[in-house]
Amino acid sequence: MTDEQKEIDHADLVEMDFLEKVMGRLPQDIDVMEALGDLYTRAGRYEDGLALDRKLAELEPDDMTIWYNLGCSLALLNQRDAALKALRRAVDLGYSDYEWMSRDHDLQSLREDGEFNTLLKGISPADPKRKNKV
Repeated sequence: MTDEQKEIDHADLVEMDFLEKVMGRLPQDIDVMEALGDLYTRAGRYEDGLALDRKLAELEPDDMTIWYNLGCSLALLNQRDAALKALRRAVDLGYSDYEWMSRDHDLQSLREDGEFNTLLKGISPADPKRKNKV
């Protein structure tokens, strides 16, 4: 196991194998791609997760959660500019879960970044401009 890989239990490995086979038969299935991408990320297979997130963003360009997940995958691979762009797109599409975004471990590489903190502040429940957006 490399430094990038994480511990993953046997059930997750079985599910990953199953979903990879399903994707072979249903390569455009959004639900399968999302579930498999999540498993890849949990297993530390960030490049594989990123590939699925990019494909999902092409298939569902107006889905804020897909753009958020794409931002997370990019952040995990230390692709700062692309991660911030994807997260900005997620926020523009309506993503507003300040609590989760402020503590999401996948975004750890962005925690000290000024642009990330500005983006985060823009969805903060304490932001007075935010009240008009709800």
